[in-house]
Amino acid sequence: MKALVIVDVQNDFIPGGALAVQEGNTIVPLINELQSKFEFIVATQDWHPADHGSFAANHEGKQVGEFVNLNGVQQILWPVHCVQGTAGAAFHPALETKLWKAIFQKGTNSLVDSYSGFFDNNRQGDTGLAFYLKEAGISELFVCGLATDYCVKFTVLDGLAEGFKVHLIADATRAVNLQVNDFDLALEEMKAAGATIVETKELRSL
Repeated sequence: MKALVIVDVQNDFIPGGALAVQEGNTIVPLINELQSKFEFIVATQDWHPADHGSFAANHEGKQVGEFVNLNGVQQILWPVHCVQGTAGAAFHPALETKLWKAIFQKGTNSLVDSYSGFFDNNRQGDTGLAFYLKEAGISELFVCGLATDYCVKFTVLDGLAEGFKVHLIADATRAVNLQVNDFDLALEEMKAAGATIVETKELRSL
């Protein structure tokens, strides 16, 4: 059985947001179209406490883009984003949500970041997504959302590690692109790990 996994299509990752992904808003119509092709849909949501250790503002003298050691992991520092209960953490208002089975929140522990929808970056905290999908009889995942080179990529990699067949819907994602070719490098890394790269047009016949 197939599932669509929608990763972090939240206001802070949309142009105008605190951690804006260029053209992040352009994937919303594609994702809405895709939802009609799936009977099982879940979403992930970045849901940080205000004191989260990945925020540069919480490290005196540090700037966005610098690195710190956060609970044993080299952590890049981000602007304050997706703080629990804020408008920035809400899903894009044009994103259809009525067909979703569940929402899995991540990044809730201030001591460790969580890019993947499955585990935190230490792989010590489990969101329950893998168990939920397996209990529902899901074996194949189609992943879309934001951002290709971070939360989407790590969700895909962990999905593969958990034994799912995983497809990345490439045109229904956008990348942060801290380096100009990060999108392409992320696609190559996911392919090398066993993911299939597809486009929305290939799914219209599902």
